[in-house]
Order: sequence, then structure tokens, then C-alpha cells
Amino acid sequence: MTGSFFDSFSPREIARICAAGTHVTLPQGWSPIWERTPADKAYVVLAGTVSVRRHGTEIAQLGPGDIVGEAAIVGNSLRNASIVALTPLELIHFTSEAVLALREEMPEFQEALDVVTTSRSAAS
Repeated sequence: MTGSFFDSFSPREIARICAAGTHVTLPQGWSPIWERTPADKAYVVLAGTVSVRRHGTEIAQLGPGDIVGEAAIVGNSLRNASIVALTPLELIHFTSEAVLALREEMPEFQEALDVVTTSRSAAS
């Protein structure tokens, strides 16, 4: 995905999305999402870089404006990758319930998630 996950939203929609989550910071080296675990959270990266790893091998690096962890929530499946902080991170943490509620309330949010998951599936 090029650009930010937030690019297709108005300032009001961005405020609504951010309000549904919690701002968190994580140190370098932490892994907030683990492969083959239940889909209980997603994050939007505000600052920093994460490594996306499948079976221990890096398959991508993501940074500010990227969303991670959404595919397993949307697909109602176990995680297919782990996320490791390559730098200190600032994130917006969303519970799976918050992601699903935003999808129900905001068709634009659902469309943006669909774009991300489709583009990542095509790249895999």
C-alpha cells in the first residue's frame, strides 16, 4: 500500500477512527502480534517501523500510516504473520471489537480495509 491508511478519510472520519482506539507506545524489539494466534487486535502505525515475519522470515516492513493485524480480524482467522518493532513505535491499538464496529458504522472504513487486505493478498 502506498501512502497512509488514513488518506481516503476526511479529518472528521480520522478523528472517529482514532477515538475508537487507544494510543500506545512500544519499545524496539517488542512483538505485539504473533503468528498463529487469535485475531484480537490491530494497529495503525503512527511512528516507527515494524517487520512483518512469516515463519521467522521477514516478508515486509511497514511504517507510519500502515495498518497491521486487520486481515485476521476481517477474515476471522488465526494470524498468518508476526509483527516485530524494528524501532520504538507509536501506534493506535484497536480491539477486534473496535475494528468490527468501525466496519459496521463506516462503509469507508470497510472499503479501506478491503483495499489493504486485497493488495497484501496479491503481493503474497
